[in-house]
Amino acid sequence: MASEPAAERSPTQEVNASWLPLLVVVLTQIQASFAVNALTVSMQGITTDLDTAATSVGTAITAGTFAMAAFILLGAKIGAKYGSRKVFQIAVAVHAVAMAAVAFSVSPAMLFIAQAASGAVIALIAPALVVFIATSYKGDQQARSIGYLAAAIPAAGVLALLIAGSFASTIGWRYSFILVAILGLANLALSFRLAPVPRQEGVHIDVVGAVLAAGSIILLSFGFSGLNAWGVLLATDAAPFAVLGLSPAPLLILLGAIGGQLFFSWLRRQRGKNKPQIFDLEVLKSSSERATTICMAIMLFVGTAANFLIPLYIQIVQGRSSFQTSIAIIPYTISIFISSTLVANLYKKFPPRQIARVAFAVVALGLIVLALTIRNDWTQILVVIGLITLGLGQGAVVALVFNTLLSAAPKRLAGDVGAWRGLVHNISGSIGIAVASVFAVGVLAGIINSDLVDNPTIDNELKVQVNLDNINFITNDQLENVLSQTTATSAEVAEAVRINEEARLRALNLSLLGLAGITLLAIIPAGRLPDYVPGDIPEVLSSGNTESEEAAPAAS
Repeated sequence: MASEPAAERSPTQEVNASWLPLLVVVLTQIQASFAVNALTVSMQGITTDLDTAATSVGTAITAGTFAMAAFILLGAKIGAKYGSRKVFQIAVAVHAVAMAAVAFSVSPAMLFIAQAASGAVIALIAPALVVFIATSYKGDQQARSIGYLAAAIPAAGVLALLIAGSFASTIGWRYSFILVAILGLANLALSFRLAPVPRQEGVHIDVVGAVLAAGSIILLSFGFSGLNAWGVLLATDAAPFAVLGLSPAPLLILLGAIGGQLFFSWLRRQRGKNKPQIFDLEVLKSSSERATTICMAIMLFVGTAANFLIPLYIQIVQGRSSFQTSIAIIPYTISIFISSTLVANLYKKFPPRQIARVAFAVVALGLIVLALTIRNDWTQILVVIGLITLGLGQGAVVALVFNTLLSAAPKRLAGDVGAWRGLVHNISGSIGIAVASVFAVGVLAGIINSDLVDNPTIDNELKVQVNLDNINFITNDQLENVLSQTTATSAEVAEAVRINEEARLRALNLSLLGLAGITLLAIIPAGRLPDYVPGDIPEVLSSGNTESEEAAPAAS
């Protein structure tokens, strides 16, 4: 038989697409993430200018986060129904206007409304970013693009720390949000150079599913975020209400969990009747996809909890300022950025389950190094090494699991994958901060109360004067200020400071070790990730779903 021409025998060569869609994706992710980080960095200036408490800024941040999480599944379907580029352009423009409103806010109410609006439109933006990647790139370009999208979040964090921090201490905090608004307009202009992503025919909005999803997410988010302030079981004085003396936080979590079960039951019912679903369960069709989601949730839980504990250590244990804290954690943030962008180089050599197992082990190693080495002196090289190790593993896992989930889904579901990623990110983050806070404070209180029992230096009269039922992380100066209003002697003050210093460190040690243990448990679901080298998004994964129906050109 005659041999085939060499050109026919050679494998098809991938043609690199324009990087313009990725530029828009990365800049838009920076726009969204920078805005949230800038609010945190600018808290002192905002509270002064608007004559409001710091909790008002926290409420505004929470409003944006909850709005995004509540409507992100709906946002994916709106993009599919009306066209991702068109919806993206409207959302980016609204986000730019919202950031301008933040910049020119004259009251806490205006700040709250603007931030809530920005969160709601990010629910439209986030799925569209994934759609742009899915329809624009294949193979290596796609994997690298996902890495860059994941890396844009820590990059935005570093930029916010440096730029917003500098603006807040020089020309004013408002200029940070003017900058974000300008970036939004630039992204809007660039988006017109992208080819439209065709709208999907026959898409109908599942209103009941959208309401169930939004309600469940809001209940869970408020419940977990209120655990520390409102009480884990019994209601504190800060609780907005109480049910038979019980805290509303666990009640909201329970209602949210029930709502989540109703949501998935509704999706299965709709699918069985071949009716529209707000979220396509095909994204989680196999045990591999579900294991990928579990790995994503665990990593985001651990990463967010660590992001809470590390600043707590720097600011409370070491007594450093917010800006000093920002500078100190830059190596950790940069390591996340680097690993997110470089992990794609491993995809052709190792299967996802092997990369994930090693990455989780690296994260656990970083947490263990931190737990065993943190002291009052930040300059310890082992602490910095622990942070960098943690960041390298964390960035690799986040980029890997996102790429694995997207690679397993058909292109028509790219928006659902993006929405699912954003949803898992927000819920896991809320739970991570809440659990880390409750656990760390609980361990701290237990250690302090244990050390005070039969303490020969501190007498019972002083113990009565100090509220030991409301123990929290405080600096030595704050403790000395509290004790100055009591009958404490100089010896008692010195002993109380010693107990506080040791208890804080031990509580953080144990909290970090607990996170390391959770991370090691993640190696179990990581073993159910695919055992093949990730390829491109499958051409055909369901009947009637072909490449010609889904694909869109990258740029005009």
